Amino acid sequence: MGCDGSVLLDSTANNTAEKDAIPNQSLGGFDVIEEIKSQLEKTCPGVVSCADILALAARDSVSFQFKKPLWEVQLGRRDGTISKASEALSNIPSPFFNFTTLQQSFASKGLSVQDLVVLSGGHTIGVGHCNFFSNRLYNFTGNGDQDPSLDSNYAAFLKTKCQSQSDNTTIVEMDPGSSLSFDNDYFKILKQNKGLFQSDAALLTDQGSINIVDEMLNSKKFFIEFKKSMVNMGAIGVLTGSSGEIRKKCNVINS
Repeated sequence: MGCDGSVLLDSTANNTAEKDAIPNQSLGGFDVIEEIKSQLEKTCPGVVSCADILALAARDSVSFQFKKPLWEVQLGRRDGTISKASEALSNIPSPFFNFTTLQQSFASKGLSVQDLVVLSGGHTIGVGHCNFFSNRLYNFTGNGDQDPSLDSNYAAFLKTKCQSQSDNTTIVEMDPGSSLSFDNDYFKILKQNKGLFQSDAALLTDQGSINIVDEMLNSKKFFIEFKKSMVNMGAIGVLTGSSGEIRKKCNVINS
């Protein structure tokens, strides 16, 4: 699992693919990637990989509101031919991780604590399912208690959205009021103890991490550092040369 477009592959009768793993159930836009690929194949068949399309789309979805690219995407990736849900489960940092396990997870991919904190700022966009944080509301230590590190007023609000710990369908904005805008609001609400996931709150349990969070309260600094960390993340598990393939369609391997 890496930046090889494997998350785009569909499951088959004999294999559950990454896109159907529990951590990826909120992903969308697969049809957009397929449309881009279709147009590229008409113009320059077999040249642009799905992995590169995905990397460019990630950059452009963030950059769109600024009307200019926020960072340069290194190109030349090839597409992987294997996609397993089990790899997503073992490689994607869990929303239940504490700081130590988060740091270990990022370090295993060659990413630093700086990358960990800065990339967490991506939670300014999107939503989270109740079952990934409702333990903080109803049963944090197994005794029917609430996470004391979570702002009590925010917890009360979340309980109106997620009315039981077993709710696995309701979604909540990760950055209330700003979930469609790329900005540094994530760090502002984090400092108010309103980070949605346990892994968000974990960033305030290590002094080095706290120092970086404080730096990210400066929006200009955040944009600069986010660009650097996205380039770092975009180099994980890249296939080049004769490895992998250039898929004709992003959701299936070439026959």
